[in-house]
Amino acid sequence: MNTKPLLYGIERSEVMNSIELVADYPANVAAALQRGDIDVALLPVAAIPTIPNAQVVSDYGIASDGNVASVCIFSMVPMEEIETVYLDYQSRTSVRLAQLLLEKLWKKKVEFKSATENYIDYINGTTAGVIIGDRALKQLTNFDYIYDLAKGWKELTGLPFVFAAWVANKQLPKEFITAFNAANAEGLKHIDEVVARNPFPYYDLHTYYTENIHYLLDEEKKKGMQKFLELIHP
Repeated sequence: MNTKPLLYGIERSEVMNSIELVADYPANVAAALQRGDIDVALLPVAAIPTIPNAQVVSDYGIASDGNVASVCIFSMVPMEEIETVYLDYQSRTSVRLAQLLLEKLWKKKVEFKSATENYIDYINGTTAGVIIGDRALKQLTNFDYIYDLAKGWKELTGLPFVFAAWVANKQLPKEFITAFNAANAEGLKHIDEVVARNPFPYYDLHTYYTENIHYLLDEEKKKGMQKFLELIHP
């Protein structure tokens, strides 16, 4: 859901004449870019060091400066009682952020488990879980304790957090990058249309797109991204 404003602009732009657009889970997109199956991806930031010749090619991405709402640890008990945490298989960045915050912010040693398809059903008692994306927004009213990971990052570092950036695995033509940037920017001018096209009864998407998610990667966002990469790849 968080990519819809960017895609709105891209799908209606001239760049569609020169690209094939593929949608998939963040982890799958990262693997495809690493293999060279695709040339550019909205890539989870934690995966950037795994991409040969990685280069950020746009001023836009997926970031947050405080509550993001869609990337959280969900639990039925408070943080001090959590013993086990399921890790969502859809995004390496969210998993690494959760592990980092548990260690450095919440000072918790827990057992990590790889999430299965229906792992949300097993979040109970002292077992918590990282849930991301649309599924997380659907779960906001279903758990007693919710720990927003972007808010935790802001508390730990004082910086915004970048979840994903447009990254290429090769040099791209300057004229393409210029047109691609413009396409991303154009989508953000049509938030009301994006909301209208994507009915979502679980959360106010206008709030999500204009307050929770920050799409422009300004200097503070880039500082946050660099800080995260330094902490997970010292």
